[in-house]
Amino acid sequence: MKPSGPRPNMGAFATIGSLLPFLWPQGEWSIKARVVLAVVFLIASKIAVVWVPIFYKDAVDALTGETEPLLAIPVAIILGYGLMRVASLAFGEMRDAIFARVGARSVRKIALLVFRHLHALSLRFHLERQTGGLSRIIERGNRAIETLLRFSLFNMVPTVVELALVFGILWYMLDFAVAAVTLVTVVAYVVYTLVVTEWRITFRRHMNDADNRANTKAIDSLLNYETVKYFGNEEHEAQRYDRSLARYEDASVKSSVSLAVLNVGQAAVISVGLTAVMLMSAAGIVDGTMTVGDFVLANTYLMQLYQPLNVFGFVYREIKQSLIDIEQMFTLMAVPAEITDRPDAPELQLAGGAVAFADVRFGYDARRPILKGVSFSVPAGRKVAVVGPSGAGKSTLSRLLYRFYEVDEGAVTIDGQDLRAVSQASLRRAIGIVPQDTVLFNDTIHYNIAYGRPGASPAEIENAARLARIHDFIMALPDGYQTTVGERGLKLSGGEKQRVAIARTILKDPAILIFDEATSALDTHTERAIQANLNEIARGRTTLVIAHRLSTVVDADEILVLEEGRIVERGRHGTLLAAQGTYAGMWQRQQESGEAGEAPPAAPQPA
Repeated sequence: MKPSGPRPNMGAFATIGSLLPFLWPQGEWSIKARVVLAVVFLIASKIAVVWVPIFYKDAVDALTGETEPLLAIPVAIILGYGLMRVASLAFGEMRDAIFARVGARSVRKIALLVFRHLHALSLRFHLERQTGGLSRIIERGNRAIETLLRFSLFNMVPTVVELALVFGILWYMLDFAVAAVTLVTVVAYVVYTLVVTEWRITFRRHMNDADNRANTKAIDSLLNYETVKYFGNEEHEAQRYDRSLARYEDASVKSSVSLAVLNVGQAAVISVGLTAVMLMSAAGIVDGTMTVGDFVLANTYLMQLYQPLNVFGFVYREIKQSLIDIEQMFTLMAVPAEITDRPDAPELQLAGGAVAFADVRFGYDARRPILKGVSFSVPAGRKVAVVGPSGAGKSTLSRLLYRFYEVDEGAVTIDGQDLRAVSQASLRRAIGIVPQDTVLFNDTIHYNIAYGRPGASPAEIENAARLARIHDFIMALPDGYQTTVGERGLKLSGGEKQRVAIARTILKDPAILIFDEATSALDTHTERAIQANLNEIARGRTTLVIAHRLSTVVDADEILVLEEGRIVERGRHGTLLAAQGTYAGMWQRQQESGEAGEAPPAAPQPA
């Protein structure tokens, strides 16, 4: 069972508690052993730390003759002092080295959970997201988890333990008054740190928000580089980015000023406490109740405590910031998946791949319906085309078939099985799509084609490329199949990207094919060549074609004319032309504009 992450608005202790399963993972004994060993080194380091001032005191008393006449150099005491200093440092470094993999493994597991969850979220979420701000939230959240784990376990708790040990030693070896002043100094330091840090958190939140906005604007502008150039809006984008940076600058300055206030106050508290302890120790020496070594002991302990106290302030600030960053990242984890499988949902059982839409009603926004009672079927192995004006709802059909959204009313079925009743993974394995807007990964052509079926052999990849009429183009490139395509495939032309997408779908070898304006980016010559291949690939498969150019669907078994979310005409090409309705008007307009091109010979129509 996977450990659950914290949820937004949880308290600090609840959040840390939610992360503990990653620190002590079930079944991973090597990680648990590292945690135990790190704790052992932690204890050893703290024992060595509290012994350092004691050896120092003994050395001072021996050298000043406070305990007995000096007969020889106290070599053993001095060596013990040096050994404890080395041991405290060595044990601390060994602790960090041992714990390094624990922290890194925890970050890796939580990052993977977030990544999987983001892929489980709906298409609606990803269409509305802001990529730059989202990536920065995840980046900061992953870094914050390691910081929180390391500091909460190996800094916060050990510092408290060390303070308790020092208080007890001072009370036992000196007197209660010195120990009490030390304790009051520590409490005052901690309270001041907490109060001022809470005040500073507001500025850190503003910095994060401004940073997210600036990064989002920068990423968005760079992703739309060509659009910026088309309109000559470089200066507009720079000013827009600079306004976000200015907000970050203001928040950053306030954060820095408040940090200075915090540091000065902390130094003042420590200085007052140190002065008081020194005065009390000096008075004890005068009274004869303390030795010079005792004076050194009290002074050394407080100076030594200043280091963990200073770290305590830093640790608290880091933990608070980490909690903010983790809260933002786990806000993403709290976003529910809109499309989920039913418990124990069975896999889709293919028996030909017949597709049916039964009185389907759907809208991305309830106030604006897109499909208004659409019913049609695509028999197994047949081809059905959907045509109509932009905004009629054509591409929505493919999104519903992939179950990126749930229908509002009605049902979509494959071989009689409601898509809502089967697992999403099995459904999407059965369908292949060549979308209108092809986006490629910033990797090689080989990788992008192989994405259709990871693990396919080079020969299978090349065969898919040949069927898509792109193999010769690839081989003419200097790096062949190892040519990188750039961000979103921008190094390739629209037609080249489309052919890579076609090859990718061919390699997947699905039972059901969707061509969503599959040849819209191609010139007429290339379109004719690929159309012949698409017809060959589609033979024997259930095929749904969403088309703009009517010449590409004249051989469809049925053509549906979709208009304002309703099917207004249906039939074969010849029948629809003879009806002199909407389809015939579209055909005539495309013929006159030359957009329809020359219609290929119609294939024999099945009975």
